[in-house]
Amino acid sequence: MKGDNGVRQSRTAPASAAVRGDYKNWMPKGMIWSFLGGAVACGIAAIVLDALLNGTLKTVLTVVFAIAAVVLCGLTVWAVLMHRAFSYDGKRQMSRQIIEGTAAYVKLPAGGRCLDVGCGSGALAIAVAKRNPRAEIMGIDRWGREYASFNKQLCESNARAEGVKNTSFQQGDATHLDFADETFDAVVSNYVYHNIPGMARSVDSRRVTARQKYLLETLRTLKKGGTFAIHDIFSKSKYGDMQAFVQLLRDMGYQKVELIDTTDGKFMTKFEALWMALSGSALLTGVK
Repeated sequence: MKGDNGVRQSRTAPASAAVRGDYKNWMPKGMIWSFLGGAVACGIAAIVLDALLNGTLKTVLTVVFAIAAVVLCGLTVWAVLMHRAFSYDGKRQMSRQIIEGTAAYVKLPAGGRCLDVGCGSGALAIAVAKRNPRAEIMGIDRWGREYASFNKQLCESNARAEGVKNTSFQQGDATHLDFADETFDAVVSNYVYHNIPGMARSVDSRRVTARQKYLLETLRTLKKGGTFAIHDIFSKSKYGDMQAFVQLLRDMGYQKVELIDTTDGKFMTKFEALWMALSGSALLTGVK
């Protein structure tokens, strides 16, 4: 499979050094167990109701719980497959391919600074740091209960495990960054903004949507001449018209702005994006 640069892209993990850090998994095992537990509970409920009740109520409730059990079984299988695909220890290692592929777009000068918005387990910040050992990379995240296993201590532990000393991590809010304008030489992010509640319709006079406004908040911290590489699910339902947003950035003076499809074999295939609910994944890149 060829990506947009004409270079053959691998559907399996990229050939690189062994992973020493514990970057967890984008599909938590807790979610898998929740689906499985729900399927078992609904199945048992259907059996019990079928044995205890009579008439129409029995039929209705038994069918409802049986359908719920089947749906939850399907979600369990889907979650297991997702976990295997994202695992850093498995054959596919999609998470690693996305992280390293995004980091490849960042080249920092000596003494330069990069911000990773929504750093999670620190994977992207560390990947950028490895490629730019003379620069400083800061990762921020709110580390909520949705991903309870991700935290600052995990990021710092992963950096030590990978032998990286040019990273730092702190609590932060992607919607209101606590940094002055033009602080960083590069900004990066991976699968973050689509998780933040926001409308896919215009929220100001520039016809910018809520999630596009979050992107502008991140780009506000970028120095003139700085680069950005933001990977996310840029579907119209989540972001609105991203081609119009690309043109807006160009009109604002940004250069080399591109929205690069990553579901054409660059990071994943169209089929993978479809069944993983990642359709619309793309890289927003450019220079301020």
